[in-house]
Amino acid sequence: MNLTRRKFLQSVSMLAASSVLPINSFAFGPDKKLKVVLVGTGVRGTSFWGKRLVENYSDIIEFVGLSDINPGRLEYGKKYIGVNCPTFTNFEKMIMETKPDLVIVTTKDSTHHEFIIKGLDMGCDVLTEKPLTIDEDKCQAIIDAEERSNKKLIVGFNYRWSPYPTKVKELLMKNSIGELRSVDFHWYLNTYHGASYFRRWHGLRNSSGTLWIHKATHHFDLLNWWIDSDPAEVFAYGDLEYYGENGPFRGDKCRTCSHKSECKFYWDITESKRDMDLYVNNENYDGYIRDNCLFRKEINIYDKMSAQVKYKNNVILNYSLTTYSPYEGWKVALNGTEGRIDAWLDIPFMKSVNVSQAEMHAREMDQSGDDKAEFEPIIVHKLWKDYETVKVPIERGGHGGGDSRLQDKIFRDPEVKDPFDRAAGLRDGVMSILIGIAARKSIESGEPIKTAELTTMEPRIKRII
Repeated sequence: MNLTRRKFLQSVSMLAASSVLPINSFAFGPDKKLKVVLVGTGVRGTSFWGKRLVENYSDIIEFVGLSDINPGRLEYGKKYIGVNCPTFTNFEKMIMETKPDLVIVTTKDSTHHEFIIKGLDMGCDVLTEKPLTIDEDKCQAIIDAEERSNKKLIVGFNYRWSPYPTKVKELLMKNSIGELRSVDFHWYLNTYHGASYFRRWHGLRNSSGTLWIHKATHHFDLLNWWIDSDPAEVFAYGDLEYYGENGPFRGDKCRTCSHKSECKFYWDITESKRDMDLYVNNENYDGYIRDNCLFRKEINIYDKMSAQVKYKNNVILNYSLTTYSPYEGWKVALNGTEGRIDAWLDIPFMKSVNVSQAEMHAREMDQSGDDKAEFEPIIVHKLWKDYETVKVPIERGGHGGGDSRLQDKIFRDPEVKDPFDRAAGLRDGVMSILIGIAARKSIESGEPIKTAELTTMEPRIKRII
């Protein structure tokens, strides 16, 4: 079907708004490509939203501009992605000169709002990496920007699209455990992956909003989607007791540290050509150090977190995030009126794990698609009956197979109705970060926080698709 770019953009807008989409699919030809710009040429921008788009969607999209405040990283990103488009250190100039259809935002979390708002105000649809932003004021500004524009915002939540979480959603949609009443969800970051957040800009709350926002927004989005309602009230605890100034010693950065031989967290960035080319070789432009000491005193985020969340539909969530676990994985229990679902991934004593903890994050981020066939169980236990084991085919690379499915939905078939309603727009982005923002405020105040008091977006008893 020879359809226009306008119809595609209308479909993207409908996708972002989580509306019911037309069932007919379509594809672009080489003469009607979507004009795309990318702002933020860090590792996620250049790989998942850069190189991967070029490799898989060049028949329907065209990069017309790249932007970053670091000119060295920008030039490296252009070569790594494999495009010939112009580059800009000034975002507004890029928009005015290239007139894109879609802006992809992959900058530091604390600056997402700047480019989302400018993109919407300058007449573009916007796709942003998670999290939407880091606090309620920036969140409200984004809400206002979308309301006053005739454009839409897509949030890149990829875990929804992974087959394993999708199977959990399917079981809930089939009422396999009756009406959902409570959820227990626990995520464990190992001492390789967890430590990396404290080594980078994520360790500063004015950059990341803490891991309540940067990391947990993934989890809260999954939970909001599974629970099929919006969070109404949050009470939380959290502290910094392991990283930061709690360390036994500290140095300038790993490369020059005098404690290399005794620090179990020593990381040699020089062994990674990608990190050297992207970060170390461009430190002189903006001073960003990728292999910072994770015991530096300026770290001010939490390394242990626990929250209780009451949803508008009265479901209660108990959540925790640990950042220095000996293993990486997660587990969830969903309790209903007629039974319980138990699900988990990568808990080593649940199943023999044949990959080192240091390799797990690399496998998760891998975009090659070379996974071997694997199956993981989900346990469905009916009241007064024996349990059933549901075997789910899974993938390891690309965030459990979610990355490729998310991009296919956005760029290949936005009009095809998804039975699991995995498309995420502004409301999903807002509700996922409001839990983390409320958790932060609860820790600081010692009081429960109502999400309705944070922005003008009221929580709903049931998500409306």
